[in-house]
Formats: sequence, C-alpha cells, structure tokens
Amino acid sequence: MKYYLLVIGVMSVITFILYLTDKAKAKKHQWRVPEKVLLGLSFLGGAVGGTIAMYTARHKTNHWYFVVVNIGSLLLHAGLFVYLFVL
Repeated sequence: MKYYLLVIGVMSVITFILYLTDKAKAKKHQWRVPEKVLLGLSFLGGAVGGTIAMYTARHKTNHWYFVVVNIGSLLLHAGLFVYLFVL
C-alpha cells in the first residue's frame, strides 16, 4: 500500500511541476510541454497534481479533455485504491 501511495505522490508532484512549467512557457511563447505528456502523466497516477495545477494556475481548464482525463483518473485511482486496500 505504501508503494502505491508513494507512486501516486511522486507522479502528482512531477505532473504538478510540469503543468506549472507549461503555463510559464506559454506566457513567454516558448517551447511547451506536449499535451500528450501532461495527459499521460495525469492518467498514470499524477491526476491529483494535475488537477490541483489546472485550477490553481488556471491552465488547460478550457480544454474539456484535460478536465475529463484528470477527474476520470482521480476517480479511477480512488476506486483502484479502495478495491486493492479496503475491500
């Protein structure tokens, strides 16, 4: 269980940092982090960090697929956690 939570925590921190980096680069009109990287990291365990970054930095909130992937991944990983460690 602790490894699962550790992976979720590390992935969330990495995802959070990349969302904020992408936002900063967007403001400076520089090279951006590809959307598939941000979405992939959110799906693979970084949904907590992705969701927090989306709403604190107001970044990618107008893209419906970012909202769907982040919220869907949050629900998926919460359900997986309950299934593996509670039931």
